[in-house]
Amino acid sequence: MSDFETVRVDSIPADGVILDVREDYEWEAGHVDGALHIPMDQLPGRLDELDPDTDLNVICRTGGRSARVTHWLVAQGYSAVNVAGGMDAWLMAGKPMVSENGQEPTVL
Repeated sequence: MSDFETVRVDSIPADGVILDVREDYEWEAGHVDGALHIPMDQLPGRLDELDPDTDLNVICRTGGRSARVTHWLVAQGYSAVNVAGGMDAWLMAGKPMVSENGQEPTVL
């Protein structure tokens, strides 16, 4: 068993805070509008950008990186859940996305 929670994309509240931990090129290709973007390797140096009292829905492409980040955040005293299936699940659920590259949003 893990020591953190996992949530399905259809269970994230409309006002839920999403923390996207993918790389810049993945973010630019497609992401959840309004999500926070802090790549996984930058998170320790940017932790002060997160509110420890805010429930964070951590997402990556498929759920692996976000699971590691969620585990780490919870150990640091943050409230975080892993988004099962990541952006692949978000795309498959038909949830809205935006891109930063002027092309149709997609998941890389």
